[in-house]
Amino acid sequence: DVQLVESGGGSVQAGGSLRLSCVVSGHVMMSYCMGWFRQAPGKEREGVAVINRRGTTNYADSVKGRFTISKVNAEGTLYLQMNSLKPEDTAIYYCAAGPPCFRPLLLVSEYHYWGHGTQVTV
Repeated sequence: DVQLVESGGGSVQAGGSLRLSCVVSGHVMMSYCMGWFRQAPGKEREGVAVINRRGTTNYADSVKGRFTISKVNAEGTLYLQMNSLKPEDTAIYYCAAGPPCFRPLLLVSEYHYWGHGTQVTV
C-alpha cells in the first residue's frame, strides 16, 4: 500500500521559515516525480514545487527564490524548505507522487498518490 506522510507544518510569523517533510513508503519509489501542492480555504489546490528523479525542479512563480524542494532517496523522504514566509502562503500543504517524468509539471492531475496534508499558517 502506498503511503505519503507529511510533517513539519505549524504556525510562524511572516518572514519566518519552516521545513516540511514527506516520508514515502510502499511501491512508490523516489524515482517517481514528486511534489508539494497547497490548498488555501476557498481556493483550488495548486502546485508549489515539483522534482523528478534526476533532480530537475519546477516552482510556482509565487514561491521562486523562497522555497526549495529536495529529496533524499536513501531515506525515502521529500522536503520543502520554506523561507521568507508570507501570509498568502497559509494553506494545507500536500505531498504527492506520480509516474516518472522527464519534465516535472505543477499539475494536480499528473500526480496519483497524495498525503493527508499538513497545515501551514503564517
